[in-house]
Amino acid sequence: MRRAIVVILDGLRRDLIGEENTPHLCAFARRAEQFSAHRTVFPSCTRVVSASIATGCRPARHGMAGNTMVLTENGRLVRHDAGKPDFLQHKRDVTGRSLHVPTMAEHLADEGGVVIFSNVSPGAAYAHDPDGFGHVYHRAGSFGPGRQPVPPLDELNIALDTEGESMMTDRFIARVVSAHDCPAVGVLWMGEPDASQHNLPLGSPEHLAILRSADSHAGRVIAAVEAMADRQDILLLVGSDHGHQIVDGVIDVEAELVGAGLKNSMESDDVVVASNGTSVLIYLHPDVSGRKSEIEIFLRDRAWAGQVFSRCEFASAGIPLEAGPEFAVSMRSTDEINDYGVAGKGYTARRAGDKADILGAGQHGGMGTYEQMPFLMAAGQGFTPDSVRTSPSCVIDIAPTIFTHLGKPLPSFDGQALQHESREE
Repeated sequence: MRRAIVVILDGLRRDLIGEENTPHLCAFARRAEQFSAHRTVFPSCTRVVSASIATGCRPARHGMAGNTMVLTENGRLVRHDAGKPDFLQHKRDVTGRSLHVPTMAEHLADEGGVVIFSNVSPGAAYAHDPDGFGHVYHRAGSFGPGRQPVPPLDELNIALDTEGESMMTDRFIARVVSAHDCPAVGVLWMGEPDASQHNLPLGSPEHLAILRSADSHAGRVIAAVEAMADRQDILLLVGSDHGHQIVDGVIDVEAELVGAGLKNSMESDDVVVASNGTSVLIYLHPDVSGRKSEIEIFLRDRAWAGQVFSRCEFASAGIPLEAGPEFAVSMRSTDEINDYGVAGKGYTARRAGDKADILGAGQHGGMGTYEQMPFLMAAGQGFTPDSVRTSPSCVIDIAPTIFTHLGKPLPSFDGQALQHESREE
């Protein structure tokens, strides 16, 4: 049986892959095809990218607008953390749909199934299969078909740390890679190095130690796959969902709008700002639609705003129009280098609540060069070992690549299959 295995090291930008800190990935690169122009979606946030990989579609199609997004409830704009365990079920109750298009788990429910092990936020993990067609294992709760909880002994009781990642890797190898009843698709989504990068200076000794640990876990999966007798029937994709920028300044976008008289107060819901790290989504209640032109002029004049998208420009960035924001902003970034020789500094938008960004640490969400720098390596039929593909690719290409390997008809994906025989070079 043909099958596909996907390993994601959350937040690992490809220019940080090297022999000293990621030797297993470097060794695998010599046996795989690398993609040197690989990009992610906008906003470049894990919950959004999880939905994009699961569906093969941009946010404009699947409807997950951001890590933080707004729903209209009883005529009011309500901001939500999409990482909460019950967010997608709440979204389905409010809008009638969790995601707007089917996931791989739904498409393959009767054709080998999908099993996901994830150690990122619950909302990101469940975005792979919000309606319960396969199996999702996560520390906040593990579910099988019908979103029925798995037996207690089968739960994924781990922490978001090095030991937890190691335990999850062991479980994934036993349950997905080496199991007799292996699924058609298995996804291992590690929380590192992203979790630590949000708290550590990029390139610091502490950060590099996390890279080495994450690399070792990926190496164990790669070795387990390559030890399989039928590995010629396995497509192995190893990559990341986005990169990281270095936080060089924090902007309170909501406060600036209030100060400019464009939002009634910090607590008002006439204009609601959803921070997504180095990007923001700005929602307007229909009652204040007359402020649109003033807000657009204001945003385009801000020194912290890199790219500003109004709704007429959403299609080019793949941003949802349906019940979506009025404006989206990718915060300004530079190629400036930090004390550890890592490039890519920029502004981040202050988050709601008690979450705070750390100057000098990592953040993502926008269109900056280094947050739009995930990596991808592919080994299997249709890929050339020890080679580099320089033509553009994107995270939305992963699902059609998997379906092509499995020999399944391609649904209406936004992405394209990456195998050589199915795509012009």
